[in-house]
Amino acid sequence: MARQRRGLPVNGVLLLDKPKGVSSNHALQRVRRLFQAQKAGHTGTLDPMATGLLPICLGEATKFSSHLLEADKVYRTRVELGVITDTGDAEGTIIEQHEVPSLSVDDVEAVLTRFRGEIDQVPPMYSALKHQGKKLYELAREGKQVERAARRVSVYDARLLSFEGTAFELEVSCSKGTYIRTLAEDIGQALGCGAHISQLRRLKTGPFLADAMWTLEALEALADQAALEAELMPVDVLVDHLPLLTVDDTAHSRLAHGQPAALETGALAADEVARLYYAETFIGLGVVKGAQEVAPKRLLSTVAIS
Repeated sequence: MARQRRGLPVNGVLLLDKPKGVSSNHALQRVRRLFQAQKAGHTGTLDPMATGLLPICLGEATKFSSHLLEADKVYRTRVELGVITDTGDAEGTIIEQHEVPSLSVDDVEAVLTRFRGEIDQVPPMYSALKHQGKKLYELAREGKQVERAARRVSVYDARLLSFEGTAFELEVSCSKGTYIRTLAEDIGQALGCGAHISQLRRLKTGPFLADAMWTLEALEALADQAALEAELMPVDVLVDHLPLLTVDDTAHSRLAHGQPAALETGALAADEVARLYYAETFIGLGVVKGAQEVAPKRLLSTVAIS
């Protein structure tokens, strides 16, 4: 007999303003408990010291959370010059200190131009990347260093917001896999004095913006379950960038039973993934198999059992 899943079948997406000093998983679990949700997941972690946008997927939305892992991001950060830490941020141990040269805004802007566009970046030891099955930050805490291959990332923009002589604020728009701590360290090295970040806030992930975020305190203040669920975005916001196909009765029945269905696919190419809608309701994703054939890729549970 299948084990009964505890909690309510709550489905949707919440944009959480993750507080400082809390891990992404801890924030996720607090949201799951608030919504009494059976299942929850997030779309990419933020460091405990970081704040800001953390999309939380509840229930059926967890099936589609991977589509945000590839998303571009926007961050705001404060860079402190002259001090290098082992973690690249203010929570680490100071390992080097250097005098900060007399710098102007133009000096900083000139260096920033070297970090816009496609750049090579060596991931930090204090990261969740794995080496021989073990997370790098676990090795780092054991005092170990391992070679990390540089990765190609894109910094679409690194905009200087303010400059105070020994510190400055940046707004960075970047591709997935970009480490803002490493970017700050590399900029500090280019300026001749080293650097670390003291603040980091995520403002955008894919299509999601910070102005739609909820704090944990605001969620806790909502009156009841209905009020909480009313603030969730629908599951299909996670795949809104994919093309849309409409499913008829026959196709719906075949897809629900795991079978390919005849469907007008228009200009979509073979192996292209599309959102599927039946009676104007999102039912999941399909993959194009031919000019007029679509196979189920990932469907909502309610469809699979219909």
